[in-house]
Amino acid sequence: MSYNELMRRAIELAQLGVNFVSPNPKVGAVIVKDGKIVSEGYHRYFGGPHAEVEAINKAEGVDLEGATIVTTLEPCVHYGKTPPCVDLLIQKKFAKVVIGTIDPNPLVSGKGVAKLRESGIEVEVGILEKECKWLNRIFIKNITEQKPYVILKVAQSINGAIATSYLESKWITSESARRFGYLLRREVDGIIIGKTTALHDNPKLSIHNNEGKDPKRIILDTKLSLPMNLNVFTDNLRSKTIVAVAEEFSLTRKTDNLTLAGVNIVGVPTSNNYIDLSELLAKIKEEFDVYSVLVEGGATVLTSFIRENLWDEIQFFIAPKIIPGGLNAFGKHSISSLSESIPIKFLFLEPIENDLHITAINTSSFLSTLM
Repeated sequence: MSYNELMRRAIELAQLGVNFVSPNPKVGAVIVKDGKIVSEGYHRYFGGPHAEVEAINKAEGVDLEGATIVTTLEPCVHYGKTPPCVDLLIQKKFAKVVIGTIDPNPLVSGKGVAKLRESGIEVEVGILEKECKWLNRIFIKNITEQKPYVILKVAQSINGAIATSYLESKWITSESARRFGYLLRREVDGIIIGKTTALHDNPKLSIHNNEGKDPKRIILDTKLSLPMNLNVFTDNLRSKTIVAVAEEFSLTRKTDNLTLAGVNIVGVPTSNNYIDLSELLAKIKEEFDVYSVLVEGGATVLTSFIRENLWDEIQFFIAPKIIPGGLNAFGKHSISSLSESIPIKFLFLEPIENDLHITAINTSSFLSTLM
């Protein structure tokens, strides 16, 4: 097998760690000796053995001297939750290490490669580099910018409507597209919606019957006006609910009642009577370990993220329907000339049942340097 084929397999393995490893990167590793795969591994959960260590442990009884290991990310060279992977690779006398991309963490970046080479191990870097960087785009942003990664999710008609003028939105896209959307929730630490979506849809914002952890649910409710009988306040996941309110509404009797019920309240500064989204992202990262979010809000919330340029990626699900007079996803923001339009870059397009799924990125974000 070629190194490209082996790296694709390592990426597949790494994806198995989705939903379990945050804030660590997703990493997969494949060990080859005498032209045959002898072991595989991936980082399964935060604090657990790294991919290289798991692959080595699973190769029990195999003499790894002279073997090659293919890994999606530069092996670590520092003590964290686990010992350095580089030291184990040297100890096991690997002949070659093939790496997808350098680790952006300053504690590792380039140091793992240098130590391996100093020990006489051949190192090759950059196999399917773009794919490996895309795999860990959330980790890369957190390391390089110290900010949560933001994905906007938009389910719309072909003419850009996310609901009718009467706010009916269930269901614009197909069941298959909705199932894919639930899987997206496994990619992130939190989901953000606004007050209107919470009130009209009364969602649970869970991953449904998919394997993994449910993300935290962040509700934007500036004046804490939502009724307390909503699913996000009463179900068995309410301890994962975070209500973002204006600072002056963070200490009220209603706040006390929600807190007693197990709901989290966070006071955030406001700007023009709306939650300051930049401050919110900083707070949920610092206080609730939310390193990535999926924004599933309505037009007001989606527009706010677009207007403030606080997004990295958009997941579009486009149904073959025309909804005359419908509510546009970004209709709360208007421009006076084409020069003010917001450029995006399409990365992936694929059909899902009769719908079209498009993954797009913000050309002004760090992603433009990766892809």
